[in-house]
Amino acid sequence: MTKFLAGAAIALTLASPALAQRNAPVEVRVDKLESEMRAVQRKVFPGGAGMMVEPQIAPSAPTPVEVTGVPASGAITDLTARVTSLEQQLASMTGQIEQNEFRLRQLESQFSDYRKATDAKLAAPPAATPAAPVGGPDVTVPEAPEPADKPTSSATVVKPSTGDAAEDGYLYGFRLWEAKRYGDAVTALKKVVADYPKSRRASYAQNLIGRAYLDDGKPSLASIAFYDNYKKFPDGERAPDSLYYLGSALVKLDKAADACKVYGELTDVYGATLSAKMKADVAKARTAAKCK
Repeated sequence: MTKFLAGAAIALTLASPALAQRNAPVEVRVDKLESEMRAVQRKVFPGGAGMMVEPQIAPSAPTPVEVTGVPASGAITDLTARVTSLEQQLASMTGQIEQNEFRLRQLESQFSDYRKATDAKLAAPPAATPAAPVGGPDVTVPEAPEPADKPTSSATVVKPSTGDAAEDGYLYGFRLWEAKRYGDAVTALKKVVADYPKSRRASYAQNLIGRAYLDDGKPSLASIAFYDNYKKFPDGERAPDSLYYLGSALVKLDKAADACKVYGELTDVYGATLSAKMKADVAKARTAAKCK
């Protein structure tokens, strides 16, 4: 009996190191997983110091097992359950982090595109605001870019020299217009308007610019020139003429309704000062445009 007990003691002594060797790798995995879990949680919950997600699988209560010579494997089972639970939680949290990082990258990309589009809009020059039309907001004065006139020789037209620069400039433009040199006439007349805007000849010159365009078959540019004379020099001597010819330009542009409104404006604003001939011309123009 003594020999039997001694042999059992020797067997238990030899079995203990073997059991420790079997448990050691699992414990190492547990320690490593718990360390990684804490690192992930610090990233996910930066303000939740000490927060720890409990394992989804709790170790089961040990079942008493009668020792029959070797220790029961309950400790290994518990460690395995903890490892499995930690691995599952770590995989789930890692996946969530990757999804959040992906969404963050998408948001950053969308914001970058929005910022570029906004910067491009802000850098673009503002659209030009059209001038208020004659006769109210429902009258449309055509807008058109002014084409570059082909330069022609002006040697055959003599520029007067009376000592009055504004007068000389206007008469020179008038002579060019009479010679049907419309491009040169427009250039000369524009210089008068730009250099001498306070001269009485500015109204004459601006009106004649419109006449040159109209005679040159450019009613869109003519309408703009006539409207500018009425807008810039409403008290000028040629402002009524510009409204009359503006109506003519609009008729040529198939805008008879707008032309009628312009004729109405002409009568309302300048009716008392219009000559008999101008009144007769306006009446004929209204008839031709079928104004009511």
